[in-house]
Amino acid sequence: MILLRNLTLARAGRPLVEGASLGLHAGWKVGLTGANGSGKSSLFALFSGELHQEAGDLELPPQWVIAHVGQETPALPDAAIEFVLDGDAELRRIEAALREAEEKHDGEAIAHLHMDYGHIDGYSSRARAAALLHGLGFRDEEFDKPVAEFSGGWRVRLNLARALMCRSDLLLLDEPTNHLDLDAVIWLEKWLGAYRGTLLMISHDRDFLDAVVGHVLHIEGRRLKLYTGNYSAFEHARAEALALQQAMFVKQQREIAHLKSYIDRFRAKATKARQAQSRIKALARMEEVTAAHVDTPFEFRFFEPVGSPDPLLMLEDAAAGYEGKAVLAGLTLNLRPGERLGLLGRNGAGKSTLIRLLAGEAPPLAGIRREGKGLKIGYFAQHQLEQLRPDESPLWHMVKLDPRTREQDFRNYLGGFNFHGEMATSKVGPFSGGEKSRLALALLIWQKPNLLLLDEPTNHLDLEMRHALTLALSEYEGAMVLVSHDRHLLRTTCDSLCLVSDGGLEPFDGDLDDYRRWLDQPREGKAPEKVGVPETAKPAPPKPAPRKPSQRLAREIEQLEKRMAQLTAEQQKLEARLADPAFYQSPDKQALAACRQRQTQLADELAECEAAWLDAQDKMEQ
Repeated sequence: MILLRNLTLARAGRPLVEGASLGLHAGWKVGLTGANGSGKSSLFALFSGELHQEAGDLELPPQWVIAHVGQETPALPDAAIEFVLDGDAELRRIEAALREAEEKHDGEAIAHLHMDYGHIDGYSSRARAAALLHGLGFRDEEFDKPVAEFSGGWRVRLNLARALMCRSDLLLLDEPTNHLDLDAVIWLEKWLGAYRGTLLMISHDRDFLDAVVGHVLHIEGRRLKLYTGNYSAFEHARAEALALQQAMFVKQQREIAHLKSYIDRFRAKATKARQAQSRIKALARMEEVTAAHVDTPFEFRFFEPVGSPDPLLMLEDAAAGYEGKAVLAGLTLNLRPGERLGLLGRNGAGKSTLIRLLAGEAPPLAGIRREGKGLKIGYFAQHQLEQLRPDESPLWHMVKLDPRTREQDFRNYLGGFNFHGEMATSKVGPFSGGEKSRLALALLIWQKPNLLLLDEPTNHLDLEMRHALTLALSEYEGAMVLVSHDRHLLRTTCDSLCLVSDGGLEPFDGDLDDYRRWLDQPREGKAPEKVGVPETAKPAPPKPAPRKPSQRLAREIEQLEKRMAQLTAEQQKLEARLADPAFYQSPDKQALAACRQRQTQLADELAECEAAWLDAQDKMEQ
């Protein structure tokens, strides 16, 4: 068990957490949330021993093995699989001891060490490492490739695989889904679900948090608060607390205004001076209730596109790839105004290659790419962050983009992306990955595109910025093609899905749950890594099998059961609140009425869900 007792944590003299006292039980999976700069990474550094508390106590079981993902990976000549195996320190210790014992011909030591090797599953260690590399998107032929030859994003995956290889008691993961594709995210979700140790994780992917964690530890106002349930349950509980806090604040402001009015009226009157002084003391003693700041610091929306041709963009039997070799062939696509398309596919299938072809960044290797007259593309990809001028400011980038606009208009616009005051004139070079992504999105939106091509736009973005981007994309009136590992973004902004698989592109008849099942299906044969440009039309890859009525009913029943569980949990919380005598000691009539109204709504919704569930069960039996 991890225990914090009256703990105070600071960094560079700035207090981050004060007076924290709580316990995290062994085996818990905990999501750590909070605004940027609130101290999440510093808390991780405290648990890993890189940072020490200012005051109070932190108790960790002394025998626990702690694993975390390294921030950097040096350009090592070691093979990728050997680098991952190094994550299991006990395995490497026994292997070194075995080599030494064999050199000394110490038969007794060799026997004992082989026994220890078996106890830690050392004989299956390479298979475990290979499974981790496969799950994170590495191919067999890359296992022996030197670490130095991998790009930065792939080295991040190697660091993650190395941390997972460690047989740890406490696993610390800071944004593990960055640089992962959707299939790797889904694989990691399953792996963490089966992890037996204690997990503490920072993530800005709400679907990933919902699937993995059972508790949320939130940092706000230098306080740590532990919530039970997944991220959605935390959001719901916090929203209720903030609403209550805001109601208390409004009520207190009325009381303060009343006291001040009395003081101002009677302070100068001798007969009322004593009462006025009493009110002044009461006002000074009154504990201020902080206003609930629930508004996101980000506020922006996409400009309405100025005209859109129909069609916007066409591909006819096109091929796409690099270095003269096609990765995708036989591509036929007709993008029309208002179309919102999400691209799915396994890692390396060619989603980014297709986006580059659509953006005009790479010419087709065969076939035709035809733009509509008046097409204006807004293309976002991670490599574009490198094109930002590090010695220039966000304001400079905006002026360079549109010299005719007033500086104040640019400042107002940048403020919506949380570039306020000096931040708007600071050099871009020291910015974090999230800040650079925000600036790149701001530059893209200003250009009023009628076709958005977005390749992993949420990498490095925190939950609040992702929420703001989701809202903005939901209201966007142009066409969009999106590649993202963020399922919440895909689910809420895309109207249709396409599958990039086996060197081709086809519509995907299903939702993200169906795609997850498709990923679980064994592949009959692997498509070649790179396919040549065919002389004749390539046959379309097989479509996912349509779901049977029984499968649809089973899925509907499962969803209804989940919804009923959510409604029941909310109903129990509400009834407990209404049954608490403390709630009526100083009743807020509006809050009480709202609780009664919600109680009625919950009863109605539960009755509807139960009726639908019974109907679905009857159909299933038939």
